[in-house]
Amino acid sequence: MKTNTNFSIYTIAILAFMALISNNAFAQQNGIKRTDLQKHDLSISGHETVQARIDFDAHTSVGKHAHPGEEVIYVLEGVLEYQIEDEKPVTLKAGEVLFIPAGKFHSAKNNSNDKASELATYIVEKGKPILVMKK
Repeated sequence: MKTNTNFSIYTIAILAFMALISNNAFAQQNGIKRTDLQKHDLSISGHETVQARIDFDAHTSVGKHAHPGEEVIYVLEGVLEYQIEDEKPVTLKAGEVLFIPAGKFHSAKNNSNDKASELATYIVEKGKPILVMKK
């Protein structure tokens, strides 16, 4: 019985480690780097705010995804194109902002030859994954 428990623990640890490596490899391979800056509980029960800097290398993109809450974007540098579900894409340059409603699938692209960065602030339900990729 103890052997089965140890085997299960080792298996879970290995799978978790592989998932972590594959997520980091995916981000590095695609030229997208996410740096979490802060995370705090809100006065609204069951919600938190998460703030992150997202850096895009030239000609990179993040495919359709959603968040379990609202996202407020501020473009720090460069030019980024966003598309929320089937709406017309919007292009933003440094200093411009965008609001993405909760649960709306959207994508972001850097179509330029230069680096681009955004400050993303998420107001989300606590305990849910911050990002859900569209299948």
